[in-house]
Amino acid sequence: MTLYGVGLGPGEADLVTVRGKEVLRNADTVYSPGRLSRTVAIEHVDESKIGNLDFPMTKDEEKLRSAWKEAAAAIAPNALDGDVAFVTLGDPNVYSTFGHLRRTVTAFHPDVDLEIVPGVSAVTAFATALDVEIEAGAGLSLREAANGVSPAGPDRMILFKVTDAPATHEGLVEAGYDVTYGRRLFMEQGETVVTDDPDAIDERDYYTLAYAERNDLAEQATAVFGRETGDSPESTSEDSAPSDTSAADGGTAVELERAEGCEHGDCGGHR
Repeated sequence: MTLYGVGLGPGEADLVTVRGKEVLRNADTVYSPGRLSRTVAIEHVDESKIGNLDFPMTKDEEKLRSAWKEAAAAIAPNALDGDVAFVTLGDPNVYSTFGHLRRTVTAFHPDVDLEIVPGVSAVTAFATALDVEIEAGAGLSLREAANGVSPAGPDRMILFKVTDAPATHEGLVEAGYDVTYGRRLFMEQGETVVTDDPDAIDERDYYTLAYAERNDLAEQATAVFGRETGDSPESTSEDSAPSDTSAADGGTAVELERAEGCEHGDCGGHR
């Protein structure tokens, strides 16, 4: 008998993994922390299986701890008697609401077995929607940019919760970044917008991401193929070193930063 943390992906019902669908179909009860994740979940399970939990809209830590203790106390008996799923947008281990439940259950209900079912995170979905390639060897940092904050430092950043795009944009451009914005990417609720104009998305929307990349980065060796420079693939020596020497290790370094906020509700992979 198990409590499953199920990642639903970025928001479109057909982006739930096959494993996720199977767990939802077999679960006795499916709990959802918010309206959007519930909307996705009921595409795969009967609404009668959805359990209700209340999460206060507050940043008061005492109230939040109390709410999560109540949620864990409601879920744990069902998870001891059968299989229960707690769904979250994105991936349960990436900027997710499920982390609160997992820590609370582990602390107060250690007999409950836990299992994670990964989902497509906004971290990866954004790359397709924005047509952004994160090359081998590229450093990538995840940051939050709520209320006009403009993080700086890493060469490439994915910014969550861009709720004041014009203010964030001003700071990023001043720091030497090119920026692309995406709103409600792969989500069935609301209008999907991809733009490099911050004024086009100046209204506050929690589900707004940005990709910021320093405008002075060295290009990949094969970038020359897309330009009319007179060069040809035949004139490129096989012995030439890549312009980004960090690619030699063949890996992508990803720095995950723990951020404040999103103590409740839908936030898996969309923070």
